[in-house]
Amino acid sequence: MPHRLSYLPIAILLLIPAISCKGRADRSSEASSRKEHFRCLLPGDATLRTGDVVFRRGGGLTSHVVLAADHEGNYSHVGVVVDSCGTKLIVHAVPGERDFEGDVDRVKADLPERFFSTEFTSIGEICRPADSVVAERAASIAWQAYKRHTLFDHSYDDADTTRLYCTELVVYAFSRAGCDIVEGRGHHINLPILQADCVFPSDIYVSDFLTSVSQF
Repeated sequence: MPHRLSYLPIAILLLIPAISCKGRADRSSEASSRKEHFRCLLPGDATLRTGDVVFRRGGGLTSHVVLAADHEGNYSHVGVVVDSCGTKLIVHAVPGERDFEGDVDRVKADLPERFFSTEFTSIGEICRPADSVVAERAASIAWQAYKRHTLFDHSYDDADTTRLYCTELVVYAFSRAGCDIVEGRGHHINLPILQADCVFPSDIYVSDFLTSVSQF
């Protein structure tokens, strides 16, 4: 039986030949963009609650790959809002966003100002779970994954939750809290070099359990 994989490696296998030239252009522009002043896209009147599921769309190569693969989606990344002693943080599993030299790819807990910084995103959205109790449980599970220093799952195997990748973290947290947030949705890839079931950000976004409360 094929195991579930992240949308990311599948998309890369399918699309990198078509976007290799664009990737070189993105890397060239990335050096220039680092000189720009980044700002937070989160509106000042937006309210984050524990357990909210937040989405963003990046402008880098990885985001372009994800969006090209996920034809029904508008976002390339997702995280869960947690509360740490009164401070809202966003827990998310992401590669390539290292905080210091020698840092590893892992589950992170970032301030909303960083998660929604124009350094990483061009648009964002906050979605609120229908049940606040389930939401708080899911947030607690996501927070525990962060506190365990859970590494990013580069093998993209959701049968092993000792490491987690982007969508797996969200699905795992809500599943442990008693909610199937993808409600059976997913995509199957059947290629000679790869057979896998995958979850796209849109599979989470369209959940009946979530209601959009802010788009920006």
